[in-house]
Amino acid sequence: MERLADLHVHTYLSDGTFSPKEVVERAKDMGLSCIAITDHDCVDGIEPALEAGEKIGIETIPGVELTAEEKNVEVHILGFFINYKDEPFLKLLKTIRQSRVERIYLMIEKLKKYNIVIDPEEVFKTSGPGSVGRLHVAFVMEKDGYVSSVKEAFRRYIGDRAPCYVKHFEISAKNAISEIKRIGGVAVFAHPYVMGEDRFIPQFVKYGLTGIEAYHSDHPTSASKYYVELAQKYKLIITGGSDCHGLGKGEILMGKVKVPYELVEGLKRCAEKTRNI
Repeated sequence: MERLADLHVHTYLSDGTFSPKEVVERAKDMGLSCIAITDHDCVDGIEPALEAGEKIGIETIPGVELTAEEKNVEVHILGFFINYKDEPFLKLLKTIRQSRVERIYLMIEKLKKYNIVIDPEEVFKTSGPGSVGRLHVAFVMEKDGYVSSVKEAFRRYIGDRAPCYVKHFEISAKNAISEIKRIGGVAVFAHPYVMGEDRFIPQFVKYGLTGIEAYHSDHPTSASKYYVELAQKYKLIITGGSDCHGLGKGEILMGKVKVPYELVEGLKRCAEKTRNI
């Protein structure tokens, strides 16, 4: 039987809705052999996921999805096989998460102009112990009856181009890539089709980018084919994953994107090279 992997999964420690243990159990139910835990700017879900994976026989890769910026544009950089206990890295993540808290207060203030009044404590309660984000604001907006769905909240109010969007602290893409490599990880440009920023790939390669996420739930087949060709052009590895957030985005995406285990083996080879430099 072919071994399959999902290399982009979130838990409730960023903006997913499943615990690390539940994520691993669902991966087992989906027939996956391997998953990568890639929470936004947070590594707290890695340890419990590794423990759950060991118990039920699911290989679990320690990862992260760093929010970064290039020329004032937000981009996401995935890190695989990272040393998630590195103290300077944990300090950086703490700074990023604190900016997320400040961002929530600013967003709530903007929403008041549209007669949407929500309690910030409800947002933080919804996010739990993990990294708070816009999705948690959307959950509260839906619960309080201001919108009919999370999608509507993003479309009308808090999406990237919506009136109540607030940017938060982001490290540069160059620093994100170098930091991932410093802690022994493999740096991969996340969902480039979704971000719509292909123009940055040549520069990211100069920064030390190792791979492109060619396969993603929001990538049409034509886009995936294009990114595979682009990876070949720049001698990058390819990865793929569902970007599952549990029920947070309307559907459970885990299993929608399954990539062959040979992509995991490629990641392992790159991680080994990074550690030997």
